[in-house]
Amino acid sequence: MADALAGRLAVPITGRAGAVEAQLERMLENPHFSHSRRFPSFLRFVVSQTLSGQTELLKERTIGIEVFGKDPHYDTASDPIVRVTAAEIRKRIAQYYQESGHEQELQISLPPGSYVPQFHWPQSSSEALPLTETVRPSVPTPEPQAAPESISAQPDRVLSRKWWLLAAVVAAFGVLAAAGWLFARPRQSALDRFWAPVFRSGEPVALCFPETHSRGILLRDAVNPEQQIQFNEDTTTVVTDDLQPLVSLTGLVELHHQRYLLVGDDTASLTDLRRGPAIFVGAFDNSWTLRVTHDLRYRFGNDAGMRHFWIEDTQSSTRTRWEIDRELQLKTNTFRDYAIVARYTDANTGKLVVISAGIARGGTVAAGEFLTAPNSIELIKSRAPANWDSQNMEFVLSTEIIDGRSSPPRVEAAYFW
Repeated sequence: MADALAGRLAVPITGRAGAVEAQLERMLENPHFSHSRRFPSFLRFVVSQTLSGQTELLKERTIGIEVFGKDPHYDTASDPIVRVTAAEIRKRIAQYYQESGHEQELQISLPPGSYVPQFHWPQSSSEALPLTETVRPSVPTPEPQAAPESISAQPDRVLSRKWWLLAAVVAAFGVLAAAGWLFARPRQSALDRFWAPVFRSGEPVALCFPETHSRGILLRDAVNPEQQIQFNEDTTTVVTDDLQPLVSLTGLVELHHQRYLLVGDDTASLTDLRRGPAIFVGAFDNSWTLRVTHDLRYRFGNDAGMRHFWIEDTQSSTRTRWEIDRELQLKTNTFRDYAIVARYTDANTGKLVVISAGIARGGTVAAGEFLTAPNSIELIKSRAPANWDSQNMEFVLSTEIIDGRSSPPRVEAAYFW
């Protein structure tokens, strides 16, 4: 397969591989890439494999092994480093080419859903074809055939009858084909209807996630990885349980070929959130989520000692609460967690906002599953008005946390306005 691919790429690559490699190094010297070790290693690997015709190697597991030194049998579902890195690289490539001075450079891109880079020459260049375009053999134009013997000797009404019969058959097939298409085409799912207003805007989507700050980092010895050394330096991290829904939501955005921006809650500004729709992940570890949900019907709350956390119904006469006990959570790691999922137009930004936030981390995981799994959001249909997809909406979800793992989400309450 590799030899066949190399042969197919040989013609367009001739004389161009050097230009691709030079452009790659030019990009990697830019601050968007030079401040990271992972980005240059990732890009050099996928570009070199593509130039050598080895694109069949550009799979998630192979990249994890070759670029990140993962074990050959590592679990790609629980370790999304390749997907996360690729998503960040796509964002930085877009930022690089948006900067002034790069418009006429050869473009290296990493299409969503793929780890095989594409290369495109500027339109002003004499070589405006993408590197991956193949050369197709020309097909000779067939010689014109001699006209058949005239059939004008047949009666005109016989010809007319045949043409009418042919037209009727064609029309009948057209009606049948149209009916078949109407019945066979897939109906828009509830998940599609929920997300349609977000992706229809065409504006970049901001994904705002919680940042965790700590003092100190453990580094492993190169010779003896079991030996760890503690360094006292400030670090910013993302908790795994927040990372899982963040990756799922980012993948959904990429699937719809939507531009997006990843911003931590400490660095996100109102300006960032006014550029387009925003998705907020996490609740008590994301200050922006608590701000934008404060005036909703269902909102988060806690006691002064932060021993009890809840979601409350502000329109309930009994002040209905869905609550968890922090002490029970820490002691057993088996409890019922709750989450808010919402989609509405925020008064402060004037843009659509999507909330995916649990009281504890298991609730955030369940909320992310609810917003990305095709069947989960079907649960709202029984509680929704006919035109629900054009309205603002908010839901309270529950999930059973057993040994730290969340069960499929259930809808506890729903509100449309």
